[in-house]
Amino acid sequence: MTVTVPAEPPAATPAEITELRRVAVDLARTAADHVRARRPEVFAAGAQRDPVRSGVVQSKSTPTDPVTVVDTESEELIRTLLSRSRPADRVLGEEGGGSLAPDPAATVWVVDPIDGTVNFMYGIPAYAVSVAAMRDGRSLAGAVVDVVGGITYSAALGAGATATAPDGTEIPLRCTDVDSLEMTLLATGFGYGAARRARQGRLIAEVLPHVRDIRRIGSAALDLCMVAAGRVDAHYEHGLNTWDWAAGGLIAAEAGAHLVLPPAGSVARTGELVVATAPGIAADLLDLFDRLGLSAPIPD
Repeated sequence: MTVTVPAEPPAATPAEITELRRVAVDLARTAADHVRARRPEVFAAGAQRDPVRSGVVQSKSTPTDPVTVVDTESEELIRTLLSRSRPADRVLGEEGGGSLAPDPAATVWVVDPIDGTVNFMYGIPAYAVSVAAMRDGRSLAGAVVDVVGGITYSAALGAGATATAPDGTEIPLRCTDVDSLEMTLLATGFGYGAARRARQGRLIAEVLPHVRDIRRIGSAALDLCMVAAGRVDAHYEHGLNTWDWAAGGLIAAEAGAHLVLPPAGSVARTGELVVATAPGIAADLLDLFDRLGLSAPIPD
């Protein structure tokens, strides 16, 4: 079974956490601006017809797990900005790698330069830049920017979560007060490996009769922010990397969600479960997952 977010107090003051949130927001917005500007450039007519041959897209873990030149550029931009403003900090990124620091007082920036790369490739408007500051395995601050919508979701530990519209309007986030499993709108996602996807498909078929409906958006970071904003009641997924949930998980938790997370530093291949759920259905949803065998990891 996965473990919940650690409860130990972080080695950071409220002022430090506030500053980390500001930096996370600035980094995510700057990278999102770059991603937004570059998409029409890199997916010009020729690249759109054959993105692999044009060099725009390459494969990672499987042929269906893509990375684009813009993913790489976005992460390099964030790393460059951090090297100038916070040179003592470390970075763990989806494309450039890295690791969590053994020093519990060290700050590690956990970066997903484009969460929802397949959506980005196809022009489906659901992809985001995710940036979180972690210390001793716990997220202290984070920001997720919906690139197409221009909405910035952010949170600081103990300070709540907000969504900021492109015009600067800021809205406090709070997950739904749903208290019936049968009325739960549940978001999920699927892995890239065929065996894991087959298992996930069988499990979702068993879950579906117990809930209102299922949504599959294609970006775990945005799914977690949707839990925070009350647009879905819960999200679960097997096989996320730390950068998929480091920012979005904190945002959901600060909006009142109950979280179940693997240890920080976990990687997709172990197939552990991530859950963010409105508190009124948490016990029933997790009990359902246990009964159906869904709580167990689904490794690649």
